[in-house]
Amino acid sequence: MNVKSFLKLVEIQTKVASVIPLTMGTLYALYRFEHFYTWRFALMLVSLLSFDMATTAVNNYYDFKKASRTHGYGYETHNAIVAHKLKESVVVGVIVLLLLLAAGCGLLLVAETGLLVFLLGGLSFLIGILYSFGPVPISRMPLGELFSGLFMGFIIIFISAYIHTDDMLAVLTLERGWVHFQLNLVETIYLFWFSVPAILGIANIMLANNICDIDEDGDNRRYTLPVYIGKANALTLFKLLYYVSYVDLALLLILGVHPLLVLLLLPTLIPLRRNLTKFDERQEKATTFVLSVKNFLLLNAARIAVLVVALLL
Repeated sequence: MNVKSFLKLVEIQTKVASVIPLTMGTLYALYRFEHFYTWRFALMLVSLLSFDMATTAVNNYYDFKKASRTHGYGYETHNAIVAHKLKESVVVGVIVLLLLLAAGCGLLLVAETGLLVFLLGGLSFLIGILYSFGPVPISRMPLGELFSGLFMGFIIIFISAYIHTDDMLAVLTLERGWVHFQLNLVETIYLFWFSVPAILGIANIMLANNICDIDEDGDNRRYTLPVYIGKANALTLFKLLYYVSYVDLALLLILGVHPLLVLLLLPTLIPLRRNLTKFDERQEKATTFVLSVKNFLLLNAARIAVLVVALLL
């Protein structure tokens, strides 16, 4: 396996769905709580990326093993294991190494921060594994968009903010067999609202992927959301989720971000609508799926830019 085949196996272009939420949570903590820990950030970055790459590799490996139709729709080119003639043992070895790296850095982060990160991180690991593996993986069910959006969009942002807050967001302790948990409900609601563009943008990456694969998924007994509701309804949902993601602009005003900075986010609707039109005309993994990634970047990178400027001001 060389670098090119590895990057294809882990679908490196989709890892932005992990890095963007991490960045958003970190900047939120800086803006809201004025705290930042470099070592904690580095540990979370390595753990998050390693685990994201591992789950993608597992998903591709599982598809490779379970596929009942392996020709006629680009399977020979879009499945990295087939396209690059990768040995199964090598793929499994890479997956194991990535999981060990993710777990190692995750445990170091827990040692730095506490039990809450262990529980949330462990739950994320579990969902990540169940997403691609097991008798009925989440990715092969109509729940993939919901789980990917909530865990990659909100839980990542929550953890990446929490590790910098010194228990100002939540506290979980274990003393003499008693578990003590305190949650700042107002701040958590604020953080969830702030996470809406990431939650819905990541869900739409999954939805776009499933729309592009709807015929293949039907043949291979992957009962994804588009298979259940039909392509037309899936395309309508795809567009609606992007428009709903703009509701968080009100929260930025509540948090004290300058109104002029918030208004600068509205022009992102222009390229967003252009991308939606292109995807509505053609849904292909090789040509238009990337538009969902571009939309995710557009929506969330713009909010990151506004937060950076707000911090500087």
